[in-house]
Amino acid sequence: QVQLVESGGGLVQAGGSLRLSCADSGRTFSNYALGWFRQAPGKEREFVATISRSGYYTHHADSVKGRFTISRDNAKNTVYLQMNSLKPEDTAVYYCAADPTYPVNLDSIHYWGKGTLVTVSS
Repeated sequence: QVQLVESGGGLVQAGGSLRLSCADSGRTFSNYALGWFRQAPGKEREFVATISRSGYYTHHADSVKGRFTISRDNAKNTVYLQMNSLKPEDTAVYYCAADPTYPVNLDSIHYWGKGTLVTVSS
């Protein structure tokens, strides 16, 4: 069983940085590829970034490429999303997700976290 808990969200000014964390209390964390998704008010949930089980492979959405970086620490059962050069349009609830298959796909997620709110002010 995977139980994902996100943290690190908050209010930040445009151009600022935040690092989101997502921790799993289970014992099978390294068996799963992981992903970050986000949902802005009134919009569909969208893909942000994904990382393979070992952390060797990553993929980021075009909208965040060069600004956001996904990483993981399997010893700490934690996946991170470093967000730099934040823009008001990055405002959303950010969700962590786990799936046995890389890349993590919005249509086939096994486990979701409950999300953490990121608000970027202009």
